[in-house]
Amino acid sequence: MTALKKLFSPYRELPKEIYVIFISRVINAMGCFVMPLLTIILTEKVGLSSETAGLYLSLAGVVFLPASLLGGKLADTLGRKKIIIIFDTLAAMFYIICGFVKPSMTMGYLILVAGACMAIATPGHDSLMADLTNPKNRSGAYSLSYMGHNLGFAVGPVIGGMLYKNHLPLVFIGDAATALIALALVAFMIKETIHKTKEKIIDESRALERQVEGSIFSVLLKRPILIYIAIIVFIYNFAYAQWSFMLPMQLMGLFKDDGAKFFGMVAGLNGLTVVLFTPVITKVAENVKHIRRMVYGGLLYALGLGMFSFVTTMPMFFLGAYIFTLGEIINAISLTPFIANHTPASHRGRMSSVIPILWGMGHTLSPLVMGKVLMHTTVQKAWMMLVVLLVAASYMII
Repeated sequence: MTALKKLFSPYRELPKEIYVIFISRVINAMGCFVMPLLTIILTEKVGLSSETAGLYLSLAGVVFLPASLLGGKLADTLGRKKIIIIFDTLAAMFYIICGFVKPSMTMGYLILVAGACMAIATPGHDSLMADLTNPKNRSGAYSLSYMGHNLGFAVGPVIGGMLYKNHLPLVFIGDAATALIALALVAFMIKETIHKTKEKIIDESRALERQVEGSIFSVLLKRPILIYIAIIVFIYNFAYAQWSFMLPMQLMGLFKDDGAKFFGMVAGLNGLTVVLFTPVITKVAENVKHIRRMVYGGLLYALGLGMFSFVTTMPMFFLGAYIFTLGEIINAISLTPFIANHTPASHRGRMSSVIPILWGMGHTLSPLVMGKVLMHTTVQKAWMMLVVLLVAASYMII
C-alpha cells in the first residue's frame, strides 16, 4: 500500500480543476472513434488510394497550421474558455452532419473543417493547463491529463472498430456526443484563467515564465532550445504518425476484413498501456531531466515501430505497439511540461500553437511522403527507413 501511494504521489494535491480536466479527457477519448479510423474510412469507405489518402491527411495538417496560430492568438486575447467552448462545439456539429452524409469527399471535407475547429481550440486547452499549474506540480498534472485521455482511448477505438463495418454513422455521432459531454464539464466547472497571466511571478525558479513584451517569434529567438527540441520532435512525430497510416493498411493487407478490428485492438492496447504504465514511468523518471527522457523515448519508438518491418502475427504487432507506446509515454510526460516551463505566461496561447506547428509538421508531411515512398518500396522497408531517422534524432539530443 505504501508503494502504491508513492506511485500515485505525483497526482496528489493538484488543483481541483485538473481533476475535472482528467474526467473530461476520459469521456472525450471514450468516444474517439473517427480519427483512429480515418485512414481506413478514406480508403475503404470513400474509396481513395493510399497516395490520395496520404495527400488528404497532409492537407489536413496544412489546414491545422493557420487554425492553430489563430487559436493561440485568440486564447491569449479573448480567453481560454471562450475559444474552447465555441470551436469544440462547432467541431462536434460537423461530426454530427457527417453521420447523415454518405461516404464521399463531402464527408472528407466536413472532417477537414471539424479538424480545423479542434486545432483552433487546442491552444486554449494547453494554456488552461499551464495557467493552473507551476513547475512543481506541472509534470504530475500533464501526466494525469495524458493518462485520462488514454484511459478513454483504451476503449474508444475498440468500439469505433466494431461500429465501423455496419454502423458508420454512429462512429461520427458517438464521437460528437461524448465530445459535447466532456466540453460541458469544462464549461460549467472551470473558471476562466487568462487573468493569471497578469500575476507577478516572484519565484526565481520560474523566471522564464515571467511576462515579456514582443512577438512570439522574438520570444523563440531568445529561447533557441525550444526550436531545437521542436526539430527533434518533428522527426519523432514523422515516424510516429505512421502507426495510424501505414499500420492500418498493413493490417488490412495481412488480415483483410479483420484488419479494421485488429487495428482497433492495437489502438486500444496503446491506450491501455498508457493507463497502466504512465504512473510507473512518471514516478521512475521524476528525477531524470526532460531532455534525457526524450532520448529514451526516441529509442523506444525505433525499437517498437521497427518490429513492424518483419512481424506477421498479431501477438508480435501487439508487442511492437506496447514498446513504442512506452516511448510515447516518456515523450508525452516530458515535452509539454518542458515547453510550459520555458514559456512566458503572456505568450502561453501562442507558444501552444507555434511549437506544436513546428513539431506537428512531422505528422503533416509524414502521410504525404510515406504515401509516395510506398509506391516504390514495401511497407517493411519503409518501417526500416523510419528506424534510421529515429536513431539519428535520438543521438542529436545527447
